[in-house]
Amino acid sequence: MGITISAVKETMANEKRVAMTPEIAKKLKALGTQPRIETGAGVSAAFPDVSFKDAECVADALAGSDIVLAVQPLDDDTIRKLKPGTVLISILQPHASVERVKLLRDGKITSFAMELLPRTTRAQAMDILSSQAGMAGYKAVLIAAQASPKFFPMLTTAAGTIRPSKVLIVGAGVAGLQAIATAKRLGAQVEGFDVRPEVKEQIESLGAKYLDLGVSAAGTGGYARALTPEEQAEQQKRLGEHLRGIDVVVTTAAVPGRKAPRIITRSMVEGMKAGAVLVDLAAETGGNCEVTEPGKTVWTDNGVQVIGPVNMPSMGAVHASEMYARNLFNFVSLMIKDGQLNLDWEDDLIANTCLTFDGQIKHEATRKAVESA
Repeated sequence: MGITISAVKETMANEKRVAMTPEIAKKLKALGTQPRIETGAGVSAAFPDVSFKDAECVADALAGSDIVLAVQPLDDDTIRKLKPGTVLISILQPHASVERVKLLRDGKITSFAMELLPRTTRAQAMDILSSQAGMAGYKAVLIAAQASPKFFPMLTTAAGTIRPSKVLIVGAGVAGLQAIATAKRLGAQVEGFDVRPEVKEQIESLGAKYLDLGVSAAGTGGYARALTPEEQAEQQKRLGEHLRGIDVVVTTAAVPGRKAPRIITRSMVEGMKAGAVLVDLAAETGGNCEVTEPGKTVWTDNGVQVIGPVNMPSMGAVHASEMYARNLFNFVSLMIKDGQLNLDWEDDLIANTCLTFDGQIKHEATRKAVESA
């Protein structure tokens, strides 16, 4: 009999995604495992219980589970219910809660934080950060278009010609590139800015103009390095001047496990024109904009809206869940052999994504943070 793999119902407020879909339940069953879904877990993502033909719907998804799948981190009480040796796979945000990490360690839970997955070519099919960022970038532009008091496209009407909105996307990772593509589809005049010069070609390939502020912060692993104080001052000076003519700004700069880089200051926002809109995708991790308040829309005295949406991927729960569940399936497939659990610690994807195992914190940076707390 194969191991039991269960997806739990999310408890975080406004989280609509689910970690297992009917498609993935079928694939897990084909691996020789026993997939289970907690009753009602997929309803908010448009996957009712009856759609799970290849998974058992259960009231208690934790009982007897060998592998537990989730989207958001489990709450402390739920973690305490996990039996020692249970494999937990989800977003875990170890930097956000030392106590959570301690509970996983002391409960001898084998936990894998999917945001720690190495971002290599082999890992692309398991990369939750990329799959979920795509949805976030898409939704951010729709929010901006809804909030803006202007049309995005150029229009020729009997009442005269309407000029297209000028949209600036800050950050050209997955979310930023999706935002650029979406803004272009809506007909806006789009620019993309990133301190990594190597993304210029990607921005331009989507039909946008690359905004060159004369500051390069090319780093390693696909992320930007920290700017020097002098570089940051020069960047902010030039960016502030440019923002005066922009109608919509979407900021997407983020580094997993760290506070979001502060790119747009209050004085820059105060220099923007009335009616301008700024959507900050990094609101949950401190914001790219100094004015941002997570989960709120701030109106400045000069008539600018600064919107700080949270948990953006959940707004597209169907496709976000489908992508996330596929990411998890591809990762789980690395540790299943003949329907049984087989953890290969020589596999860098398994080893480097592991947060806790057998009463130890395996992720070095997290271990040091817990020890110094």
